Amino acid sequence: MSKLGKFFKGGGSSKSRAAPSPQEALARLRETEEMLSKKQEYLENRIQRELTLAKKHGTQNKRAALQALKRKKRFEKQLTQIDGTLSTIEFQREALENSHTNTEVLRNMGFAAKAMKAVHENMDLNKIDDLMQEITEQQDIAQEISEAFSQRVGFGDDFDEDELMAELEELEQEELNKKMTNIRLPNVPSSSLPAQPERRPGRMSATSSTAHRSRAASSRRAEDEDDDIKQLAAWAT
Repeated sequence: MSKLGKFFKGGGSSKSRAAPSPQEALARLRETEEMLSKKQEYLENRIQRELTLAKKHGTQNKRAALQALKRKKRFEKQLTQIDGTLSTIEFQREALENSHTNTEVLRNMGFAAKAMKAVHENMDLNKIDDLMQEITEQQDIAQEISEAFSQRVGFGDDFDEDELMAELEELEQEELNKKMTNIRLPNVPSSSLPAQPERRPGRMSATSSTAHRSRAASSRRAEDEDDDIKQLAAWAT
């Protein structure tokens, strides 16, 4: 077993040490990323310096130039390793963040499930069915009461329509009789007309001759009155 494996096995076998929280682990990973980023920047600067030094010596001092290029190669190798390490740490940090998020979600869901279970502990499905039936019955009763209130209340007005129509016709007939009574007809003379006597041929009674003379006198008076009216009209014009 490698020393690295023994190191991780020995560090993980300690039962007295509690596992770090996700927040602590994320903080450690961010610190490591920051440290490696600084080391990465340092190596990049060293690479540029060694490259500049190798160019400076050139063919005039091959030994110094080659030593500078060797150091440059080592720094580049370290830089490549740091790049890989940073990628691994970034992946681990994202996985840990996702795990922490999933853990929090699971914890909250479990908390909600316990609360829901506590709420449902005092609930009985049979009681719920009975309650719903009672609510339905009460709603039906309320509907019947509303319909009863909305119906027209007669208060003793339940009469026979035929009797009412007959009474109305009697009232109309009485009103018509009153109108007919108020109409004034011309007065009828109380004396009866004289009876016409029998006429016999060749003979005339004294009464008949007297009546004849009376009618003749009346006719003359009428003619005299007509003459007077004509004279008055001529004078007026």
